[in-house]
Amino acid sequence: MRYDAKGANAIEATGLVKRFGKTTALDGVDLAAVQGRVLGVLGPNGAGKTTAVRILATLLRPDEGQARVCGYDVLRDAHQVRQLIGLTGQYASVDEGLSGHNNLIMIGRLLGFGRPEAKARATELLARFDLTDAAGRPVKTYSGGMRRRLDLAASLVGNPRVLYLDEPTTGLDPRSRSDVWAMIRELVADGVTVLLTTQYLEEADQLAHDIVVIDHGKVIATGTPGELKAKTGGRILEAAPADPGQTAAVAGLLQQLTRAEPVIDNERTVVTVAVPDSISLPRIARELDDRGIELAEFSLRKPSLDEVFLTLTGRPVEGDVR
Repeated sequence: MRYDAKGANAIEATGLVKRFGKTTALDGVDLAAVQGRVLGVLGPNGAGKTTAVRILATLLRPDEGQARVCGYDVLRDAHQVRQLIGLTGQYASVDEGLSGHNNLIMIGRLLGFGRPEAKARATELLARFDLTDAAGRPVKTYSGGMRRRLDLAASLVGNPRVLYLDEPTTGLDPRSRSDVWAMIRELVADGVTVLLTTQYLEEADQLAHDIVVIDHGKVIATGTPGELKAKTGGRILEAAPADPGQTAAVAGLLQQLTRAEPVIDNERTVVTVAVPDSISLPRIARELDDRGIELAEFSLRKPSLDEVFLTLTGRPVEGDVR
């Protein structure tokens, strides 16, 4: 079966239901990932995003619903699906006692590669992920970022057309996280479709072309990052008084004028509040000036995905999701 139509969905799931005893992890989830794009799947703790990934990777059977990957049904055509996908979980899955090179050779052999082909593919991936100098060292000597890069390389040995990344940068320092982001962008540029689950909303904002938000096993929002930000309505105003002692006064006035609940960042002494488009910023500035409040900061911006998520679910992201 060929699957190369531009703009086609590489992943399609409709009505996915999965129960564990009396707990319903997925309750009719629909999602679609366009070929050659990144679909970000977000949700608070217990939302069910990892359960969805496991179903799409043929590791779990749904109780109801259907899912197809590159046109193949995950139940009827599980073998074909497994030949097309790669999976990187939240924790490194490589053998720490083996070298990076031997880990990749072993995976290649398990996938049916001949020894020369497996060695060549391992060498190619180690170079791509800047691990050539460490290729002969045991993985237990690698840093966290190096292990993550090797884990990502391992998921690519079979040249997957669809890659599932389940919180791929958990526990990494900012520089290592940026390195992984760059690698993901390269994969997408090569035409790989990526389904990304993450607890870092900045990560979804950086990488995802499309986003699905899951809460209590249900999809509560879909769209591009820009579209989801627009759903919060208006923009975000940040105001910081020159005198930190007037922060509460600024918050009170902004609440009165916008009829929205402001958030105070006590560390930065900045007040943040959602501002409807109909609100006049000059009016707010005049009101603050009339009360003798001098401002050190007064800026307007689009809402972040963190703020969108809080608006949609009523709570911030909390750790990883099963």
